[in-house]
Amino acid sequence: MLGRIFTVVFMVPVLVGCLDPGAFNDDVLGLIVFKAGLIDPQAKLASWSEDAESACNNWEGVKCDPLSNRVSEVVLDGFSLSGHIGRSLLRLQFLRVLSLSKNNLTGTVNPALAQIQSLNVIDLSENSLSGPVPDEFFRQCGSLKVVSFANNNLSGIIPVSLTSCSTLERVNLSSNRLSGQLPSGFWSLSSLQSLDFSDNFLEGEIPTGVENLYGLRSIDLSKNSFVGQLPENIGNCVLLESIDLSENALSGALPESMQKLGLCTSLNLRGNMFTGEFPDWVGDMRSLEVLDFSANNFSGRIPESISYLQFLKEVNLSNNQFMGGLPDSFENWVSLLVLDVSKNLLNGNLPAWIFRLGLKTVILSGNRFNGSIGYDCMEPKTPPSYQTLQVLDLSMNSLSGEIPSSIGNFSSLQVLNVSWNSLSGGVPSSVGKMNVIRVLDLSHNGLNGTIPVEIGGAVSLQELWLESNFLSGLVPADITHCSSLSSLVLSQNNLSGEIPAEIAGLTGLQILDLSLNNFSGSLPKELTNLTHLITFNVSHNHLEGELPVGDFFNTIPLSAVTGNPSLCGSVFNHSCPAVHQKPIVLNPNSDDSAHSSLSPLGHKRIVLSISSLVAIGAAVFIALGVITVTILNNFHVRSSVWRSAAPVVFSGGDEFSHSNGTEANYGKLVMFSGGDAAGFASGTQALLSKDCELGQGGFGSVYKTELGDGRSVAIKKLNVSSLIKSQQDFEREVKTLGEVRHQNLVAIEGYYWTPSLQLLINEYATGGSLHKQLHDEEGCSLSWQQRFNVVLGTAKGLAHLHQMNIIHYNMKSTNVLLDSAGDPKVGDYGLARLLPALDRYILSSKIQSALGYMAPEFACQTVKITEKCDVYGFGILVLEVVTGKRPVQYMEDDVVVLCDMVRRGLEDGNIEECIDKRLQGKFPVEEAIPVVKLGLICASHVPSNRPDMEEVIRILELIRSPSASQKDLE
Repeated sequence: MLGRIFTVVFMVPVLVGCLDPGAFNDDVLGLIVFKAGLIDPQAKLASWSEDAESACNNWEGVKCDPLSNRVSEVVLDGFSLSGHIGRSLLRLQFLRVLSLSKNNLTGTVNPALAQIQSLNVIDLSENSLSGPVPDEFFRQCGSLKVVSFANNNLSGIIPVSLTSCSTLERVNLSSNRLSGQLPSGFWSLSSLQSLDFSDNFLEGEIPTGVENLYGLRSIDLSKNSFVGQLPENIGNCVLLESIDLSENALSGALPESMQKLGLCTSLNLRGNMFTGEFPDWVGDMRSLEVLDFSANNFSGRIPESISYLQFLKEVNLSNNQFMGGLPDSFENWVSLLVLDVSKNLLNGNLPAWIFRLGLKTVILSGNRFNGSIGYDCMEPKTPPSYQTLQVLDLSMNSLSGEIPSSIGNFSSLQVLNVSWNSLSGGVPSSVGKMNVIRVLDLSHNGLNGTIPVEIGGAVSLQELWLESNFLSGLVPADITHCSSLSSLVLSQNNLSGEIPAEIAGLTGLQILDLSLNNFSGSLPKELTNLTHLITFNVSHNHLEGELPVGDFFNTIPLSAVTGNPSLCGSVFNHSCPAVHQKPIVLNPNSDDSAHSSLSPLGHKRIVLSISSLVAIGAAVFIALGVITVTILNNFHVRSSVWRSAAPVVFSGGDEFSHSNGTEANYGKLVMFSGGDAAGFASGTQALLSKDCELGQGGFGSVYKTELGDGRSVAIKKLNVSSLIKSQQDFEREVKTLGEVRHQNLVAIEGYYWTPSLQLLINEYATGGSLHKQLHDEEGCSLSWQQRFNVVLGTAKGLAHLHQMNIIHYNMKSTNVLLDSAGDPKVGDYGLARLLPALDRYILSSKIQSALGYMAPEFACQTVKITEKCDVYGFGILVLEVVTGKRPVQYMEDDVVVLCDMVRRGLEDGNIEECIDKRLQGKFPVEEAIPVVKLGLICASHVPSNRPDMEEVIRILELIRSPSASQKDLE
């Protein structure tokens, strides 16, 4: 058969003159030759036979005119055909419809197809055609009414000849690679009803004259690069039903003529730069069903007039600057299904009507709504509301109170997000009734109590986010019933007990974060069954024993398990001992009675064999010899070092003194998370070496050293001994600071105390200080993305301190350290708590190196020092990060204060000139300028004008541009 087809192809010139028209007409010949140029993997064209007298006898995809018995339609959509479109179809001179969409056709658009004078419709969409749209195609377009070349790889400009194709009614060239501008005479196509040039690279302004297209019903120019304002008289196209101009760079206010578009059902202006207030006349567009003004620069209040739009089904006003509340008259939206007003400046109480309208999606996140999610709000007037709501996002507001238990009545709810609020109370057990919920995010609130065992009833749950709350107790084993879980994030709570082995049954888990809790015991070996894990973090708990062994666990970063000193395995570069050490507290003055023999009454008895006693005796004899030699050696070392005026002497790990005096001079070493005391003592030789000094501050010098397990730490030798509190007060305050755990805070791992010498043992950050990165000549130039992450991470660290009622007092770039991944860690926090009283003179003298960062209220004895002092220092640090300049710069004959310089730049309209020149324009202006403004607000001279750090975090999350190209920021 295939050979016969090729014979027909190559013998066409001979056959044309010899064939009997009754046996083999032009339609059959044209289609058979067309088929010969195609690959038909599914044999969809098997019914096409060259032996047929007519193509009208049940040929797949072919229709004929009953009067002329000639082919009038060829519709082969979705046949999986590949190959080229040849000239043979020209023989189908009665063809009116040619539709070859959703195939794999390649090559260029054959301009000869337009020579079929009867052709009304040509659809070549969703193929792999390439090259330019041929100009000659539209020069001979005959009676073409519908042209669709959408979803191909066509390039070049829109041919000018298209403007002369006066019969065109629908044109679709969307989703290609077309560039250039719209031809100036484009609006002369008086018959045009539908135009779709979306998803291309078109640019320039939209030409005027669109008002001439009185019959235009649909226009889609979305996802291009059009600029300028909308044509002033676009409203004269009174038949317009659908307008989509989204994702361009259009600007200015909306033309008032649009209020004439009473038949318009869909208006989408998302992702432009339109400004001004929400036009009140939109309420006159009474047919609107879809209204999308999101991601623009609209401001002012949302007018009540749009409550007249009773056919509205979807409203999206997100990512603007709307303020005020949502009017109660919006309850008239009886047809509404989707409401998104997120990321604005809206305030007031949470509207109760959002639970009464029978909505499917409600997104109010990133605003300033306050009050509670009251029980009344959750009691709809009509039962269908319980059955319709699928997405509820109230995150990043100022909501308070408890989560009502009636939330469980919303049986259709698939997404519930109330994160980043101030909610209290417990996780309602009624969430177990929500058996279709997929995402449950209650993170970053003040929730307490336990995780209810009823959570296992949420059998469809895929993501559970409960981090940054005050939850306590055990993780319920019933959570294994949520077999679809892919994300389980419980970090930064007070959860305790062992990690249940049942979690290993959640084999679809990709994210498991249990960090910054109080979990104890060993990690279940069954965790190796979690073969889809991407992120795993159990850092800063009290876990012990060996890490699970497997492909994933052999490659996890150290940061994922750090803060568990009794964990061991390959990632720690040391094997697991038979017996794990307890947390260390070394105090020679402690009562030895605690170690005395236990009585046999109610206590454990220890019975040793004779061989065991002999072995122990030998070990003791050897140990005594080693200790004797060590003491003698250390005595000589101690004497020689102190004669050379060295301030500190360490012995073999249990003694730390200034001299060989009385027991009162012995020191006390406490490691909060365990560690090698002997290693600590040997590593303190760093305190005698300037080469190991990392820096000096108002409270002391910092040295780098290594513990016996090879782990680096930073030891801060305090220089406030004369002002320090008593040992009892000192230990209480340091232990409080030692309990602070956050990924953006430097962890305090221990301390050493004598009456005349105090040391703080801190986590070591390998990336050095932010100050060094910004200002040292050898420091690397941080990208914008890195700088933004530093600002955001620092804000999160400070917010955590404030949440624990700890004021930093000394916020500056030298106290922000970077880890190996470039993430920020705030250090030196809360050290003022060690002073006997908050004397401002003493405190300011200790942090005088923070010139430019200190809040003005430090100079006023009557103004209370609060967290707002830290906010001021943070604001200055933000400006320092963005500009790359120091807070105060001393010139030859002038002093430049950074805050004043940036404020003047903003007022003069040249703020971009203040951005660090090393970024060389590689930063998104839509992020940089708002960050600068935020820095200036934080650095306000009036404390009450400064936002709190939780608000700062929300603002930064809103500022982050989702469209910023990572490549441009590197």
